[in-house]
Amino acid sequence: MSRRSRPDLALLLLLAVLATAGCVATPRSGAGVLEPIPETQKSGDWKSGDWELIWADEFDGDILDRSSWTVEVMPDPHNEELQYYPDRADDVPGSNVWVEDGLLVIEARREDYEHRRYTSARINTKGKREFRYGRFEARIRQPSAVGMWPAFWLLGADIDEVGWPACGEIDILEGKGRFPRWTSGAIHAGPDPDGNRIVSFSHLLERGNFQDSWHLFAVEWERDEIRWYVDEQHVFTVRKPVGEEPAYWPFDRGHPFFVILNLAVRGWFDRGHPPPDDMAPQRLLVDWVRVYRRPDAP
Repeated sequence: MSRRSRPDLALLLLLAVLATAGCVATPRSGAGVLEPIPETQKSGDWKSGDWELIWADEFDGDILDRSSWTVEVMPDPHNEELQYYPDRADDVPGSNVWVEDGLLVIEARREDYEHRRYTSARINTKGKREFRYGRFEARIRQPSAVGMWPAFWLLGADIDEVGWPACGEIDILEGKGRFPRWTSGAIHAGPDPDGNRIVSFSHLLERGNFQDSWHLFAVEWERDEIRWYVDEQHVFTVRKPVGEEPAYWPFDRGHPFFVILNLAVRGWFDRGHPPPDDMAPQRLLVDWVRVYRRPDAP
């Protein structure tokens, strides 16, 4: 979800492949790529002893839990995005994020706000809930308007010291409002933004879509391997290459990562497809976020 660029032509070619293959690895970068290992096997009975729950937010209260989450303020977000991220939460007039009926709601809307024409929200657990390795999952329902960019992702907690992408980034879910059956994930690494190396994949649902029903998105992050799951189906794996330079695998240094949920408007991820001027409010709905670890983890 951070600064990067990918040609839309590549996306169109990818979708053509997905229509027949179901899932494909699509590494992209200006500085080389790690070797992705696509897989389509079932995740197995991971709940029966492989992992133990260490933190969760079920969003069962009346307000956002500020002991776990921070509402970010971003007047000028990255990635050519169009929205303003104000700190308007819960019962504040014009709120963009709140908890209701056991759900987290993040709402993007057409709204003139200072120098922007849209508002939305981005929340994170930085400094409050940070984790070294584990299984990270959320049950999510995505918005449907053209130009919507929902995301569920992890960022290295040492970002203020080493910068991005040296801190490491793991994108568990990134969607596009105009592609209801499509989802993607990625990792980002490198010594600096110019050396940003991306390994990404896309996944296409065989039935239904991500906007009209709930779906489970998860990542299992271990020292030398990261695995993605959609509805408990194992859809993609990236493993650390032998002899990889430390700058291009910041996922085994032992520093923690924090969780981010946000809903962006347009941006480079779907450049050329802005939302309509009369866009109705769009909502990213989250039933829960849960984090697990191995029972024998230190």
